[in-house]
Amino acid sequence: QVQLVESGGGLVQAEGSLRLSCAASGRAFSVSAMAWFRQAPGKEREFVAAILWSGGFTYYANSVKGRFTISRDNAKNTVYLQMNSLKPDDTAVYYCAAGEANYYSVYERRRYRYWGQGTQVTVSS
Repeated sequence: QVQLVESGGGLVQAEGSLRLSCAASGRAFSVSAMAWFRQAPGKEREFVAAILWSGGFTYYANSVKGRFTISRDNAKNTVYLQMNSLKPDDTAVYYCAAGEANYYSVYERRRYRYWGQGTQVTVSS
């Protein structure tokens, strides 16, 4: 089992920044990828960004590329999502996820077995 705890959400004005954190505990070494997904009201949960533990390769949704950065701290088993130039369309509940994925499957929800409780991000215009 892997437990994921997110933090760092909140209310920010457009063009502002936030940093989300996701601390993994338990059998964190058993997963190959960690990711962030988000879900806005009335919409499907969508992929935002992912990072592979091996090599640290990163992947982004087109909608956030150039604005968001995913990173990791191996010693702390923690993954971060730095969000800059935030837009009202970024408003959603952001979920951290962990699972078995590789370079072609990191975008797939079904690859992630473990999920955090979610943290709300609200961007005002």
